[in-house]
Amino acid sequence: MPDISTTMIIVLCAAAAAAGWIDAVVGGGGLLLLPALLLGLPAAQPAAVLGTNKAVAIVGTAGAAVTYARKTAGDVKLAVRIGLAALAGSMGGAALAGGISKDAMRPLIMGVLVVVAAVVILKPGFGAAPSAVPVSRGRVLLTIALAGLGIGCYDGLIGPGTGTFLVLALTALLHLDLVTASATAKIVNCCTNAGALAMFAYQGMVFWQLAALMAVFNLAGGMVGARMALTKGSGFVRGVLLTVVGALVVKLGLEQWG
Repeated sequence: MPDISTTMIIVLCAAAAAAGWIDAVVGGGGLLLLPALLLGLPAAQPAAVLGTNKAVAIVGTAGAAVTYARKTAGDVKLAVRIGLAALAGSMGGAALAGGISKDAMRPLIMGVLVVVAAVVILKPGFGAAPSAVPVSRGRVLLTIALAGLGIGCYDGLIGPGTGTFLVLALTALLHLDLVTASATAKIVNCCTNAGALAMFAYQGMVFWQLAALMAVFNLAGGMVGARMALTKGSGFVRGVLLTVVGALVVKLGLEQWG
């Protein structure tokens, strides 16, 4: 374990629990967890921070996915197909990251987020209940392409808010309610996190002892968040979604112009 104070370990564990809760409800837990690790491990290589982040996050995501799976009738096979596409997309995004200006992409992403927030605010019924209209095969393939390859590529290029984008895409494309979309997104996230973690572990870029300790709290937060989403329903998820989207806009704005 890196040489960090007991106080900082407590702070990191608290951040892991809160990030697990946020991620389980609507995605975006990395907005809290990754900055906390960067603060707690200022001397560590960026890859080691990212690897430790993935080792923590995958545990909470898996716990939330299991909690959702026990209570919702999600399409696990479809989620895995999207997850495999997202894994391929994230690898491609990472490969392209060096040749594409992230500064040029951030305003575009911010614009998309603002539009998303407007849609959610102006359409109170967005994601409130699943649609009764059957989803065509073409729409499923479109979802795999956009929510899998597209958002996976975004994860490799930029990263923050991938889970939130997945929830929004699954709700809009597959006409899922927000709770079911969150459940499906957790399975997709498990696939992408597993691939990234395997690469970081192969490179020796994971602080396993610290990750194991934080993962316990991340798991607890994720399971509590999933239960709250299931109990309180889509209205609760909608409120958290708007909060996370707002935080994403602020974060990307500070990175662009701060």
